Amino acid sequence: MQDALIRKLESFEELANEDRGALNALVPKVRKVGARADLIREGDAPDSVHLILDGYACRYKVLPDGQRQIMAYLIPGDFCDLNVFILDQMDHAIGTISACQVVDIPRQAIEAITAEHPRVTRALWWCALVDEAVLREWLVNLGARPANHRIAHLLCELLLRLEAVGRVTDNSYDFPFTQTDIADTMGLSNVHVHRTLRELRALGLIALKNRIVTILDLERLKAFCSFNPNYLHLRNTRWGARRSVPWLSSGHGG
Repeated sequence: MQDALIRKLESFEELANEDRGALNALVPKVRKVGARADLIREGDAPDSVHLILDGYACRYKVLPDGQRQIMAYLIPGDFCDLNVFILDQMDHAIGTISACQVVDIPRQAIEAITAEHPRVTRALWWCALVDEAVLREWLVNLGARPANHRIAHLLCELLLRLEAVGRVTDNSYDFPFTQTDIADTMGLSNVHVHRTLRELRALGLIALKNRIVTILDLERLKAFCSFNPNYLHLRNTRWGARRSVPWLSSGHGG
């Protein structure tokens, strides 16, 4: 299962065998968490890092009136809270969307691997920077794109992110999100989400059955919402150019 983590990091930075071994050692024990459960709540004091090995989770906040805003989707290979253990308390919650397999990594283990493995450190920097880039793109979604483009854009993004960790088959991937989840992500009503998904199906762009979405025509879907994958920075995949970094490819740090 930790293959998802290594594949994700290697989409940003080429790793050596010793780097992969150290990452595998981070995953001594995996726990199963059911769907719709909180991994950590707003106000909790974080003391470890959560890594999703299988399933889907999300970052979210709930307003006093009960309205929820989802701010990120977390997929296999994603650290939920890589740097939050520095903070005194969580300013948002992290909850599962589907049943998940999760690893709780002590902060000392993260500090040790970053001190001893510079390639892993650089890959983790990439992860943090890409998280910020995705959040920026989601802000553009909410503020500037019409509803049908918002949802189409999200479907393209998930395809690329999941493909990078080996979770896509023939342009199909698990899609456990309810219409309410999508509505709480996109600032839309359930009715608007339902209408938009029906539109995308009618256009022959997607199929959605048994919680699996299939992108029927990726190029048309990308053109439909003007999707540009540059913000995902997937360098070492078919979506980005592979390139080495001189100070890390010259033997430093193994």
